[in-house]
Amino acid sequence: MKTFLPVICLAVTVAATAAGVVAPDAKLEKLAGGFAFTEGATCDKNGNVFFTDQPNDRILEWSADGKLSTFLQPAGRANGMMFDAQGSLIACADEHNALWSIAPDKTVTVLVTNFNGQYLNGPNDVWIAPDGGMYLSDPFYKRTWWDHNTMALTNEEVYHLSPDRKNLTRVTEDLKKPNGITGTPDGKNLYVSDIRAGQTWRYDIQPDGSLANKTFFCALGSDGMTLDTEGNVYLTGHGVTVFDPAGKQIDHIDVNEKWCGNLSFGGRDHQTLFITASESLYSIRLRVKSANAAK
Repeated sequence: MKTFLPVICLAVTVAATAAGVVAPDAKLEKLAGGFAFTEGATCDKNGNVFFTDQPNDRILEWSADGKLSTFLQPAGRANGMMFDAQGSLIACADEHNALWSIAPDKTVTVLVTNFNGQYLNGPNDVWIAPDGGMYLSDPFYKRTWWDHNTMALTNEEVYHLSPDRKNLTRVTEDLKKPNGITGTPDGKNLYVSDIRAGQTWRYDIQPDGSLANKTFFCALGSDGMTLDTEGNVYLTGHGVTVFDPAGKQIDHIDVNEKWCGNLSFGGRDHQTLFITASESLYSIRLRVKSANAAK
């Protein structure tokens, strides 16, 4: 029997800057609580938001009409997620050091388990490029559900899975602990947060999926990331901090939780920001829309 958490509606006033992203008079709302730790927010083409309650090993759905349900349990202790063009949910299956594809009928296909014969450290976040290639961050965070205590791979880096899903390539070599990751809808740029270094970088995506021209973007690391239609970049951690395309901070959304793990635009018009924050799920109406809305 599935037990659903009660829905909580708590409005919190948010002070937005004049050039910020929050809609006029919008308030941060706590939609639901009582989770162990929320992560992995993403949205399907209909505006339904999916997120994980990682310690409880489940993926939940907040529907566009405001209903909460369990989509999949067990769920590989899923972390970062994103929908592909076929409507399958691509998930970082942290429990298995793997990348999964979860079809609409909930059939699971394992896409990646290792690099050069060694288990990945722990796929954390994923972004899918327009050509279908996938970028995943692979930091190491020791988990209680693992039976190992050390990294299989000596480096914590970013990997690219080719559009045909056959070849996995390491595309960074000098990061300390990559975490949040997102890209531009034209497939030209990738943003990668090095959370241990407290920095976020922008790369040029090459035709073969490799990365070039690593450029400093801002002096802040991030757990999850997203982009809006104006090219603004959203970083999570202590609340949500928003930077314009030049790396200048233009807004900050305070969230009264210990940590904000991830975020995604959602709702039928993809103009509401959903934030997974520690034990809760929040939302706030913005004046901008998602740059990477599922189609």
